[in-house]
Amino acid sequence: MTKDRLDQADAAARLFAALTPWLAGLDQESLRPFIEPLERAVRLRHPEPGGLPILVWLDSLTETASVSTTPLVAELVETAFDLKWSQTYAAGDLGSRFLQRYGWTELVGQRGPFHSDEVAAGFMMLGPDIEYPSHRHVAEEIYVVLSGAASWSRDGVSNTQRPGTLIHHKSLIWHGVATSQDPLLTLYLWRGGDLTQKSEIQAARTPA
Repeated sequence: MTKDRLDQADAAARLFAALTPWLAGLDQESLRPFIEPLERAVRLRHPEPGGLPILVWLDSLTETASVSTTPLVAELVETAFDLKWSQTYAAGDLGSRFLQRYGWTELVGQRGPFHSDEVAAGFMMLGPDIEYPSHRHVAEEIYVVLSGAASWSRDGVSNTQRPGTLIHHKSLIWHGVATSQDPLLTLYLWRGGDLTQKSEIQAARTPA
């Protein structure tokens, strides 16, 4: 294995080792069905690192984290360039500006370095002043806001959510998020259904 791959494997292992104890420390009943499968995940893959334009905001993430989320945010910032960052959508879906300010990295799941057919877990970033429009998917989902305040919508009702907040979306619930002046970092967890499903967007957007 090359040095780059060793570094990437170490980055994934560091994040994985930090993730489950951090989640358990939140002591939230809704997280328990996700934590147990996460603990059973095994490392099967060593994907090549790959960055995206969204990482330009990486260094500002710790500035808007909370006391409780800072340890996990700092770990992600430290290891981000040794991870594989991806996008679900193309410019024809949500526009080129959205793609400049959006990306995710899967740590656990059917595509991540740690394999699981039960759950997916990773980190999503959105840049400032961008909307991830209302969308839905079969998987049950939990977001934990790690850095940056944003307006989160669920079934048409919006509320500002700040770092440390847990946001629970049941299967096929319409939900979206819009950022303001700060980038957003969230931890996402999926279970049930197709763990690689491309979300259904509620209303068509005109690509920029």
